[in-house]
Parts: sequence; structure tokens; C-alpha cells
Amino acid sequence: MTKAEHFHAIGVSYKTADINTRGQFSLNDTQLHALFLEARAFGISDLLVINTCNRTELYSWTSHAETLTNLLCKHSGGDKKVFEEIGFNYSDKTAFHHLFRVGTGLESQILGDFEVIGQIKQSFYRSKKMQLAHGSLERLVNAVIQASKRIKTETEISSGATSVAFASVQYILKNITDISQKNILLFGTGKIGANTCENLVKHTQNDHIVLINRTQEKAEKIAGKFPVKVKAYGELSTAIHQSNVLIVATGAQKPTISADLIHNTKPLLILDLSIPRNVAPEVNALPNVEVVHLDELSQITDATFEKRKQYIPKAEQILTEIENEFHVWLEHRKYVPTLKAFKKKLIQVENSTLHEEIEINADQMAQKLTGQIAAYLRSNPKEAEKTIDLLNKVFQLTPENLS
Repeated sequence: MTKAEHFHAIGVSYKTADINTRGQFSLNDTQLHALFLEARAFGISDLLVINTCNRTELYSWTSHAETLTNLLCKHSGGDKKVFEEIGFNYSDKTAFHHLFRVGTGLESQILGDFEVIGQIKQSFYRSKKMQLAHGSLERLVNAVIQASKRIKTETEISSGATSVAFASVQYILKNITDISQKNILLFGTGKIGANTCENLVKHTQNDHIVLINRTQEKAEKIAGKFPVKVKAYGELSTAIHQSNVLIVATGAQKPTISADLIHNTKPLLILDLSIPRNVAPEVNALPNVEVVHLDELSQITDATFEKRKQYIPKAEQILTEIENEFHVWLEHRKYVPTLKAFKKKLIQVENSTLHEEIEINADQMAQKLTGQIAAYLRSNPKEAEKTIDLLNKVFQLTPENLS
């Protein structure tokens, strides 16, 4: 990052955009890969992308936030005018704070949903793989992970229903009688699908749950962990006909469940957990079919919701503590280039004036003096800028920018 760069966060979330609008800005794997490649071409060195059912957000140090907005709109296909109406754009401390809140479940559609921290870890791994994660971003993500762990351990904000996967199962339990005797079909076995499958097995006591996925091996992998059956993708229409409940959790960019796949005469409940929607609009008009979408499920609150809310102040206190520690680290990191340049200058001066037999001590002496200055900067943050400017002037230093 250079002096001209600021930390920016831009994106869309459930707070201002409905499920259809969010779908316009969601990114599939191919789009995400292309976005990273173009970001690198622009000279961006750090980029984190959170791309979930509730939000699509980009975080980076860059000179202009519009660079990130353009990347998102170009590669998702979302309309920039629409983004300007429903998107957000935060900078510096506000942007950092937003990421901390997202990562600790305080901004989740279901308060305390800790699935998001797993998604952030995966996103960071992808950034690193694409060579778009360096020192500052790694430290930031680790701080968010630390805050998430502490909040989960030290508060009960995650008690009860804390994920869309669990909320969907709660909805089924409340609305379908004798669920253990009903036929349940889960179509799609990605992250949400796998979590939903686990919750179905745990809470419905149903031993005839069927999984279908376009790639059958993925479904079979999950079936290896739970007592469920796997059917081929070609059997989808037949399996729907046999089902009382259909859960759609695919990652497709267009609807995968159309009216011509459904030939049910008995009631069928369809839960669409996909972003964008994977159940075609005309399915809503079919007789005996009820379609419930992600946003509706997320509004379901259980008896423990009010209890969870009382832990928000404690969670925010933990978040502030770790966030402040990160800002102290970030502030001190600004001075590292000057200190390195100062140490280099000292070694040059000492090596040019000391006898050969004691040249080996030059580095140690430089290290000691540099350490003393660093300690002074930490103890006197108000004097830091003045001290650094003085060092640069007196010793004619040329600090190198940090990545």
C-alpha cells in the first residue's frame, strides 16, 4: 500500500437489496477469477471478496473506491446505476469496522450467524492463491477471525438458530406435520446444501432424505457422512414428483427448477436457498406448490432471538478491543520503511568508520538503536509523525513502500 491509498469496502447486502437485486451482483467462480486477474492488472496488491447469499462485497487498499465498484459491476454484470442506489461505499476506519462486524455475525441476516467467518477464511485463501493477499490483509483477516472466536466463546450470541440452513429446517419442522415420514429432496450440495443436509438429519429423524447434484460425486461425498440416498441428476423430475419437500441450494446463475419439472398432485413445499433465485417465477403459480425464498426464511426468529440480542454490547466490546489492537499495529506499520532505512544508513556509516574487526557489531548496534526509536514511537504516538519526519530529514532517508 502507498501513502495515496486508502482502505475501501464496497458492495451490496440484504440490508438494502432484495434477493433478486443481490443476484445481479453475485459472482460465480469464473467471474470471480476474471475479477481477480483484472484487479492484479490494475496494480491492486490486496483484495478480499466476500460472495455469499446475503452479500457481495470487495475490500482493498486502493486510490479510488470506484475501481472496486467498476470491477464488481463489470464482472457480475450488475448495473452501475442500480449499485449507486442500493450499494455501499466505506473508507478507512468505517470500512475496517464493517468487515469486523460482518466477520463476527453482527451484520448477518440472522444475528450471530457464524458461517460467514468460514466464508471469509475461504475468500482469503483464494486471494492468497491469486497473489492478492500480503502482510496487511493477512493481519486484518486474522484479527477478524480472532474477534469471531472470542465472541463465539465469551458470549451466547450464537445460541439457537444462527444460519439459513438451520432456519430452513426450523421452517420445515413448523409447517410440515409428521416430517419424519415425509419425502425430502435436497437439490444442490454446496456449502449451504451440506449444512442443510446435516441439520435435516439431526432434527427431522427422517431416514429417507434424497440428494441430487449435477456432479454426482459431490452428493456421494456428503452421503458418506450422513444416512441419506443419492440419485442421478437425470432423475430430478421423478424425485420431485415423489417428494413432499424440495430444498434448492444450487450455485447456478439461472433458475434450475422450472414448472415443466414439477408434476405433483400432492402438496409440495419448495425452499429456495440460492442466490440468485434458482426456482423460476412461474413455479409459484402451480397448484399445490408453495415456494419460500431465502429472505423470507431469514426473517424467521426463534424463541432465543431476544436472548441473543442482549449479548450484542459484550460482542461489540470484544470487537472494539481487537479492532483497536489492529489499528495500533497498522499505525506502527507506517513507520517500518523509515526505521529500515534508518538502520541501513547506520550500518553504512558504522561500516565506513569502524575498524574491520568490529564491523560485525554494526548490525547489532543498528538493531538496538532502531528498536529504541520503535519503542519511543509506540510510547509517544502523538510525536510519531514529527519524529519520522525528523529522521527522514536529518539522515536523508528514502523509505521503501510496504506491500
